[in-house]
Amino acid sequence: MKRRSVVQYAAVAAALSLGLTACGGGSSESKGSDTVRVTLANHVWTEGIKAAVPEFEKSTGLKVELTQLGEDQLSDQYNVKLNAGSDEIDVMMYRPLQEGKAFAKNGYLADLTSKVAEDADWNWKDYQDGPVTASTFEDKVMGVPIITEREVLYYRKDLLKAAGLEVPKTMEELEAAAKKISSADTAGFVARTGKSAAVTQFSSFLYSFGGDFTDESGKSAVGTEEAKKAYAFYGGLIKNYGPKNVSTDMSWPEAMAIFTQGKAAFYTEADSLYKNATDPAKSKVADTVGFAPLPAGPAGSKPYNIPSWGLAVNEASANQDNAWKFIQWATSKERTLEAQKAGVPGPRASVWADPAGTSTYPKDLAAAIAVSAENGVGHDRPQVLTVGKAREIVGGPIVASITGADASAAADTANAAFQKFLDDENK
Repeated sequence: MKRRSVVQYAAVAAALSLGLTACGGGSSESKGSDTVRVTLANHVWTEGIKAAVPEFEKSTGLKVELTQLGEDQLSDQYNVKLNAGSDEIDVMMYRPLQEGKAFAKNGYLADLTSKVAEDADWNWKDYQDGPVTASTFEDKVMGVPIITEREVLYYRKDLLKAAGLEVPKTMEELEAAAKKISSADTAGFVARTGKSAAVTQFSSFLYSFGGDFTDESGKSAVGTEEAKKAYAFYGGLIKNYGPKNVSTDMSWPEAMAIFTQGKAAFYTEADSLYKNATDPAKSKVADTVGFAPLPAGPAGSKPYNIPSWGLAVNEASANQDNAWKFIQWATSKERTLEAQKAGVPGPRASVWADPAGTSTYPKDLAAAIAVSAENGVGHDRPQVLTVGKAREIVGGPIVASITGADASAAADTANAAFQKFLDDENK
């Protein structure tokens, strides 16, 4: 599964997809040169960094050779070059939760533990716990998070007011409100339904019910009572109060479309997609959308708080010191603030605490993000090497619950399959 962009961006020019050289690039330089070779994904964060590269070059005397690729092309390039031990990449933009564990285990990423500890002004302690955890492997810092997201509750202010309801603070209140508002024309609740796509958003329900994908010993935990209750609750909301004849292959674009067309009262989704709901050009309900923290389950409100992208240094690079200088600059407080003002949620607590850091966000969304960052869990999917296959397994009970099948039995089946998967992966 490809990771979501921070918002649904317009397609980047085709020329960029094929790679480009920015600000003093050219052919690859010799080892240890003053040229830092940086590979980044097509993303609004990248656009901001690319525009600011001359500032970095002027202040350091270094040159940047920047290659910008679409996600599929990025993955293909990493598969070829990292597997071959190539030193042609110094800095790499990667997805900590999708490929970070595999990259770290295979020795592709340089250990940055001492680097992040050296610069008190840059301040690694300023980074939120969830993104830090996701960027760490076996107690070693393997990357620096640059883009984050959390799950929040999207809701319709007008529908709640008409029903005389307050914003739900607990899962029980969410279910009661969805039930009261649900009608032939308007669903009480909508969310992702696809077996793999729904896993990330279901994860927050799983944690809030006291569960996780694995236990402390690394064994499968999707068959626990906590997990079974989470599966039944998430699927039950959609089955009982969701759109009529709901599809079981919806990812975020389909679920978001139902909400923005005014066909649902509540929707749980990544905060990074909020502009799709608040932009009048995209949303019929832009003026009535509200945001709140994920309602609390038996274990509290525990949404994921994860880095969707980070920066790492290629272990094979002979230019690691200069690569780190680029990362220091690109992830500084100043650059993080500029990116966040442009709509890219960052991982620094100080930037979220700065009024300028939330100046472009709806006030209630900023407040919800603050709560979610405090309570957040640092992963939104199983933490394994082959993430896609794992998502297919643990997502099965979600679909079973939505379709009215025995969610408990489906969870038992998934638990056995996921344990076999874990055993095979750990051989």
